[in-house]
Amino acid sequence: MKTLAEYLDLAAKTHGHLCAGQVLGVRLAMLGLRELGIDDPIAERKRLVTYVEIDRCVTDAVAVVANCRLGKRALKFRDWGKVAATFVDLQTGRAVRVAARESSKQAAREMFPQLEKEAGQQKAYAQLSDEILFDKQWVKVEVQPEDLPGFKGPRVVCAQCGEGINFKREVTRDGRTLCRACAGEKYYEHLD
Repeated sequence: MKTLAEYLDLAAKTHGHLCAGQVLGVRLAMLGLRELGIDDPIAERKRLVTYVEIDRCVTDAVAVVANCRLGKRALKFRDWGKVAATFVDLQTGRAVRVAARESSKQAAREMFPQLEKEAGQQKAYAQLSDEILFDKQWVKVEVQPEDLPGFKGPRVVCAQCGEGINFKREVTRDGRTLCRACAGEKYYEHLD
């Protein structure tokens, strides 16, 4: 595993800048990987699936450390608004969920009261112990075959819009195969 400084440098390059969320995300992912005994996530990239629970700076840092990407199917996003990630070792079946403690912000303020909030958090998050920053718990995650990196499954076509659907994400309604949008789960609205 790289050092904290090396990961922070990579995270800043990938994210575009260094911020408190990047520092917290790097530390969170380093803890998760250490708990699973994964020292080189690049060499063992198909061994790990990571679930993140927020779409903020933290997630970019987690992706850098855990070497997981949406496009490689090793990063899964759950929109729960929490600074947390679950690391699943596909080789052993073990999984650990690491969540930032709400009290970590106050610990940062107390550690560096003279600094502006962002600067104080960056500095504190790099130095505070894992026990002060995070809660961790061993969990069970059943990763379905269609959610695994490298899964090659059947592709079906939506009976209504004609678009292709991968990875068993189709819905069957009244005997028709539909994409989720045509089944009523749209996040967009047609303008024509």
